Amino acid sequence: MKFTQKSKEHLDACRFCWMCRHICPIGNATGQERNTSRARALGLSLVARGAVEYSEDVVNNVYECALCGACVKECVTGWDPVTFTKEARLGAALDGKLPPYVLKMVNAALETGNIYGEKLGNELAGKIRTLKKSETLFFLGADARYKTPKNAVGAIDLLAKLGADFTALENEPDSGYGMDFLVSATSETKKIAETCAETLNGYKKVICYDPADAKVFRREYKEWNVGIKAEVLTFTEYLAIMIKDRKVKKSDLVFTPQDSAILARDLEETEPIRDILGKIGGVSEMLLNRRDTMLAGNLIMNEYMPEVMERVALDRWTNAKNVGAKILVTESPAEYALLAKTKPADLSVVTLEEAISQCL
Repeated sequence: MKFTQKSKEHLDACRFCWMCRHICPIGNATGQERNTSRARALGLSLVARGAVEYSEDVVNNVYECALCGACVKECVTGWDPVTFTKEARLGAALDGKLPPYVLKMVNAALETGNIYGEKLGNELAGKIRTLKKSETLFFLGADARYKTPKNAVGAIDLLAKLGADFTALENEPDSGYGMDFLVSATSETKKIAETCAETLNGYKKVICYDPADAKVFRREYKEWNVGIKAEVLTFTEYLAIMIKDRKVKKSDLVFTPQDSAILARDLEETEPIRDILGKIGGVSEMLLNRRDTMLAGNLIMNEYMPEVMERVALDRWTNAKNVGAKILVTESPAEYALLAKTKPADLSVVTLEEAISQCL
């Protein structure tokens, strides 16, 4: 396993302090030191120096990270564990050391067009077929299409109710997010991105339902020299624009935003969801909010670490209870799915589109 000079610098500079230890959602859920970025940096630094082999156990540990960026945000010295963790995944792919559970999803992406290897359900497919052609594409993403299709239907219904001019694709191409998460910038990942970009460039505007796809389109595609001519908007910021001057019924409900880590940290978007919720009701905050948000789940990791993902979601519910929150509002299909699965009986979780629909 060979690291680039950039990753070596980050690994060598890391002092393996405990500055970021408390903020890791996986480490907090498992209670194991190996799941903290500090321990992962220590292990990979030994690999980089040739002191230990890039063994099966080390590779597995690399996949126990959600890449949520909490450690990056918390590091006051500016080092980036996400960078060398993604590079370690790339190295595992190039060296033929991918764990079976990762290889299964990679093969599914190459053979079926999505890492889950699933087909589009009839309800969502039927809804998509009712949409007319438009210069604006509503990009649903793999998590919504195959894991939370009812949410995707609800989002389409809300946009239609708001009078938006848009279309969606029954045969939507893979954005490459899943492959980027699993194996980073392999040639296969870049090819998937290039194929997707060809489709996106047939539109003037692309609205991303899943923050993960927006991040890939805005950031990774640039690094991979994959050009997108279309304007890329997140679903949350597009909704904020759509209802800004619209008369809505302000309810007595008090909503608590579950900030998407991708939106808050990678795309630096935190206020549109608050603008929306403040217009339709009251807003109460989590103790850990905006760029300090805590991940509530990842559906890719749920494929191979389901018990840990449930504990991650349960930890977020504990955070909610501690601040007296009653209704969590999500921006991410993955976080909604896992929060809904673990929801305490006396609390609620709704998607942003559900919260808005109640007040139209």
